[in-house]
Amino acid sequence: MQNQTAVTEFILLGFSSNPVLRVSLFVLFSVLYSATLMGNALVFVLICLDYRLHSPMYFFLCHLSIVDICYASNNVPHMLGNLLGQGRTISFAGCGTQIHLYLIFALTECVLLAAMSYDRYVAICHPLRYFLIMNWRLCLTLTAVSWAFGFMFGTLQASLALRLPFCGPCNVDHFFCEILAVLKLACTDTTVNKVLIFAVCVCFLLFPLVLILISYLHILATVLHIQSVAGWHKTLSTCGSHLIVVGLFYGNAIFMYMVPGSGNASGREKVLSLFYSVINPSLNPLIYTLRNKQVKEALLNLQGRKRRKYFAKGLCFLAM
Repeated sequence: MQNQTAVTEFILLGFSSNPVLRVSLFVLFSVLYSATLMGNALVFVLICLDYRLHSPMYFFLCHLSIVDICYASNNVPHMLGNLLGQGRTISFAGCGTQIHLYLIFALTECVLLAAMSYDRYVAICHPLRYFLIMNWRLCLTLTAVSWAFGFMFGTLQASLALRLPFCGPCNVDHFFCEILAVLKLACTDTTVNKVLIFAVCVCFLLFPLVLILISYLHILATVLHIQSVAGWHKTLSTCGSHLIVVGLFYGNAIFMYMVPGSGNASGREKVLSLFYSVINPSLNPLIYTLRNKQVKEALLNLQGRKRRKYFAKGLCFLAM
């Protein structure tokens, strides 16, 4: 790679040069990043500790939390350092690593969200055969396919992009090494790369989204036959959270990578990237926790365990 490029590092232009605005953005993104880490880690711990959450639905949610933590940690720490003025440069290898990991986690989440919609379809449309269909072998297979496809196609896109010759300028008009922003700096024709990105978007965005919509059309047809209000509420609470996450993630990604001309305006591109790099990962655990009765019960149970633990320690201390 170094033989093909005269550029050994890139400069991430990031956001405004206004010091007051940069400090405000640093505080905001620090809060969101902290919420992402704590929220997703909490969901992961709850699912691991509470046996009532050891089901296919929460198995997929556990992997979604892992993806969101890795997704945000790939971009946000460097962005926060950039906002504090600790250096806006990033090495060519570091930039390539950001592109590679970003693509892997993004594509993995695309497939994982589709697998979660299939799980909801089976749970609502075929409840009596749910555990027969959604057995652990199938769950492990769907999860492994999500990670494997994300790794393979992410590696393919990243390797093709990094093989391009970059001869300057080296200013990336973004807050991290996003693949479209980096491709603009290549001093050769990038048509093949852009066609590949569009083809991967069709496979990982449109095709899974169609499967998700088909699943929810079947769910809607089943829900219409439910007579009880309690049944309606239970169905909407379990599916509503997933639909919100799907809408936020797929909507931003499709507009960013598939709508002609949407990626040309750098300001709009940065805002869209913020949604699926910072905001979405911080909202996902909040959405699933607030709208899911079992997760809230597990959280209360965990708090009760802590209170009993501290009470027992207090009694031991008094006994001494």
